[in-house]
Amino acid sequence: MIVRGGWIPERGDEVDMAMIEPEDRGVPGRREIRFPGQGPAPRYPVELACDVTTRVGTMVHLRPIRPDDAPRLVDFHAHLSPYSVYRRFFSAHPRLSAAEVERFTCVDYVDRMALIAEDGDRLVAVGRYDRSPGKAEAEVAFVVADQYQHQGIGTLLLEQLADAGWRNGITTFVAKTLMENREMLAVFADSGFRVTTSVEDGIVSATILIEPDEAYRVALTARHARVQHPARHQADTPRC
Repeated sequence: MIVRGGWIPERGDEVDMAMIEPEDRGVPGRREIRFPGQGPAPRYPVELACDVTTRVGTMVHLRPIRPDDAPRLVDFHAHLSPYSVYRRFFSAHPRLSAAEVERFTCVDYVDRMALIAEDGDRLVAVGRYDRSPGKAEAEVAFVVADQYQHQGIGTLLLEQLADAGWRNGITTFVAKTLMENREMLAVFADSGFRVTTSVEDGIVSATILIEPDEAYRVALTARHARVQHPARHQADTPRC
């Protein structure tokens, strides 16, 4: 479903990716990459981290992205199939630029949010929203590793992004996807949210009202009731 270790930027990348001394920001056992010229780091919303169960019973860990996830994001993208990349970017896009890596991993967790899904130490999916300036609307996008598609991870990311977005004053998600991307269209249609779509030149534009109303709660309850029992769970990590 769509909407290498240590990475070294190449000559010609758009931004200077040289690191300065990282600083801890209250995340146990983790250190944070800071980029030159950045202001104070936004508060990391550790409360958004939780475990979820896929349709096939695999337990994955969802958490907000951090700047120090940059090498893992590059590796994740490099291992996507060309078809998965095309469905996310609508073009061949084999490598993320330095500017993209910085933008995708450095978010403020309010107007720009990104959540990653992890299976053990492996990054297996990313979902994000970007608020339109001055509006209660945000563009949303997802990408899931090929081996983890068709397991409901995109739906789980949508649920958690919508909850975070609603709490941050966002009422509407918008998304664009290819007509052939039936899996992503099914995520939207089956979410329980009110969804309207339009089509132009093979691109579907979806508008998703993310208010957690009764119809959404019913769909959410039914979805979670169908999930198989997880094979494992970390007792010290909350469930979503």
